[in-house]
Amino acid sequence: MRPLNPAEALIWRALIWTWPFYAIGALYLVGPVLGWLLAGLAVLSLYLGPAIRTDLRATGPIPPVVWAWIAGMAVMLVALWVGHLDWGLGLKKTIKSSIGWAKGWALLALFILAGAILPIRRELLVRAQCVVGAWTLALAPLLLVAPYVGLPSRLFTSPFKAVGGPGPEYFSVYLYTLDPASWTPRWQFFAPWSPFAALLGVMMVLFALEEKNRRWMWVGLTAGVLMILASKSRMGLVGLVACTIGPRMLPLILRGWAWQVLAGGTASMAVLGGAIWNSLQAGVNAFASARADSTRVRATLQRIASERWQNEAYWFGHGTVQPGPHLVEYMPIGSHHTWYGLLFVKGLVGFAALLVPLLWQIGLGLWDAARGPRGRLPLGIVMTFVLLSFGENIEIEAYMLWPGLLILGRHARELETERTGLRAEGDSRPLRGINTLPAGAEKGPNP
Repeated sequence: MRPLNPAEALIWRALIWTWPFYAIGALYLVGPVLGWLLAGLAVLSLYLGPAIRTDLRATGPIPPVVWAWIAGMAVMLVALWVGHLDWGLGLKKTIKSSIGWAKGWALLALFILAGAILPIRRELLVRAQCVVGAWTLALAPLLLVAPYVGLPSRLFTSPFKAVGGPGPEYFSVYLYTLDPASWTPRWQFFAPWSPFAALLGVMMVLFALEEKNRRWMWVGLTAGVLMILASKSRMGLVGLVACTIGPRMLPLILRGWAWQVLAGGTASMAVLGGAIWNSLQAGVNAFASARADSTRVRATLQRIASERWQNEAYWFGHGTVQPGPHLVEYMPIGSHHTWYGLLFVKGLVGFAALLVPLLWQIGLGLWDAARGPRGRLPLGIVMTFVLLSFGENIEIEAYMLWPGLLILGRHARELETERTGLRAEGDSRPLRGINTLPAGAEKGPNP
């Protein structure tokens, strides 16, 4: 597996060097720089057309769902400006927040655009994720033994923090952290905190399941599961089950026997429904009480954010997060939840700016996953993003989610190529597949 063009070379090196970049505290810089470089290449490819080198030619025009992402993230910037203007936050604060938008929300659209336009192979991204898994397994013995042999939790904070960011944890190198509730060790690997590491582990599992080389597949699976378990995140355990099994169950909706089984199961609910419901409630309560302090703080933050959004800044929000009271351990209001955070910071306008393209992308993933295996990885990724959005602020983590964003862009291109191909041929039958050869490659003769 090797890169076939400059875009793939950038992606390959940025991904397989994840751990070295983390070791110098540079990951938060790599993501935004890579996003803007790839988006610039994509725009250049669209502009030059056939005049650009063969292996960088655009795979087609921008798909509609990618335009929705671009429009949505542009609306985010407008909502940010209006919110700052409404609350008189000043020019300096507005410029700083706009730079934050360029390193956060903008990356969602930029990477999806790059994935849709540039000739980037899915197989390359899959293998690169498994290489990151190999790094993770190689370093795991040191990380796992560190708290028990007296090694420090944090090694250092990189000087790169001078460029600015959400906090010093984005530029710090950790061997492990201690849970403040139980003072037991948790591991965050190359993420800024443990729950995010768990969701990155879920993504690694999703990518590894697409790997055709069995040895590399098991490397990626083992590393992903290790990240989920060692992070001790409840959200990661849910994602491991839901985001891997869910997309593989979808083809059943097209099979008659599955509907008969569902009908029988629905009928049995009349007898067993009460007991099952009570069991589910008990499971949910046990899940929440596993980290009761964390659940309480998150719920209180969400309630405060919702009430202040409705009463103070309905349409365009407050422009920025604000310090929380002692009740929430001084956590910023508008953090720890993408949707409540959007309502508080950017109001209903910002909320809709993310909701519309995300629902569109989910619809594409559901539709394609129901038809065949091609949609499993994109749907699993977008399900992971949705799960992540209910416990984290997804925009400040986009710098680590970019492999999944590239897959979503590529999937949008595949579906658009299929749709326009059918329209050109006047054929309404679904295609079995699409040409995945890199630009400029020639097909050989049929055997």
